[in-house]
Amino acid sequence: MAETKVKAAPKASNSAKKSSTTKAASKPKEAAAEPVRQPDSMLPPSNPEAKEATGAPKASSPAQPEFPKETYLTWYEQMQLMRKFEEKAGQLYGQQKIKGFCHLYIGQEACVAGAVSALQKGDKYITAYRDHAHPLALGTSPNAIMAELFAKATGCSKGKGGSMHIFDKEVNFVGGHGIVGGQVPMGAGLAFAEKYNKTGNLCICYMGDGAVRQGALHEAFNMAMLWKLPVIFVVENNGYAMGTSVQRTSNVTELYTMGESYDMPSEPVNAMNVEDVHNAVARAAERARAGEGPTFLEFKTYRYKGHSMSDPAKYRTKEELEDYRSRDSIESVRHTILTHNMATEEELTAIDENIKARVQESVDFAESSPYPTADELYKDVYVQQDYPYIRD
Repeated sequence: MAETKVKAAPKASNSAKKSSTTKAASKPKEAAAEPVRQPDSMLPPSNPEAKEATGAPKASSPAQPEFPKETYLTWYEQMQLMRKFEEKAGQLYGQQKIKGFCHLYIGQEACVAGAVSALQKGDKYITAYRDHAHPLALGTSPNAIMAELFAKATGCSKGKGGSMHIFDKEVNFVGGHGIVGGQVPMGAGLAFAEKYNKTGNLCICYMGDGAVRQGALHEAFNMAMLWKLPVIFVVENNGYAMGTSVQRTSNVTELYTMGESYDMPSEPVNAMNVEDVHNAVARAAERARAGEGPTFLEFKTYRYKGHSMSDPAKYRTKEELEDYRSRDSIESVRHTILTHNMATEEELTAIDENIKARVQESVDFAESSPYPTADELYKDVYVQQDYPYIRD
């Protein structure tokens, strides 16, 4: 997202910005126009003539679909499941049925759906603590994820991980991680294991835009390039590290250019568009499997909710939020499906109703499940099953 003034000139380079700032400091202060945040220039224009019930313009779609009908329907179902699950989780958090931290993914669904469709079954996924959507797209039962949010024993982390630490080995989701940037070297390590074992698989490692300021990222980038590890590093740039904009935390606002310091193939991606995500990840995967090493992708996306459920997001305007909602990835896929007669309104409504039922089933399952027993405190800590804990 570029921050411009009302009468904006073309965006200057980072070095030019420094120079102009120095010159401006020596001049007397003048009344400046209010800064206006605008949607990133790489995002497609919205379709102002197609209104939703909310009054927000609906995202447009390409003139010709790039992928088969089955792919679009899969994307629609996956993203709707993510969206409805997260909306229900937010509601339950408000009712204090879900406690602790809870970071919702609403608005960023294409970042996951497009990647899953571009990769193969044995590939590994790792991310930070905004981690509910990834396993949903990979096939983890909503029941197991919702039970984990409720801290129940039937959860995918046995009720001991909660919202920020979802894991599912069966679908190769190697977890959500709470330390900012901590998963980046772990992603490189997972890729090292795949290369060492000659599996032909890769690791896709997600991070937030705040994580690119961590030193561990640069160490991991250097090692990954040196050893040509099969890893796709993805920064989900939703514009804000918690409540602080990228413009206020980094001199480099085009984050993908950081990969170029290591000669790593790097590119920005319009991640409000699931087709663009799929294509970018597919290109990166092809390079990784060919032994050419890592790629760094900047997914330009947006979260509709605050950083976490405790964040009212007062640092942004309603206009900014509506600008991004008008480019909603789910509405874009829905528009493509209907425009090209891949399904009828009734068929999409049936999918929606099925998802609603699945989400409610997950809530019922979580509420009826037991909490972990006290002895679970001593399990899954060490490989040694009879580790001699001091329990007095």
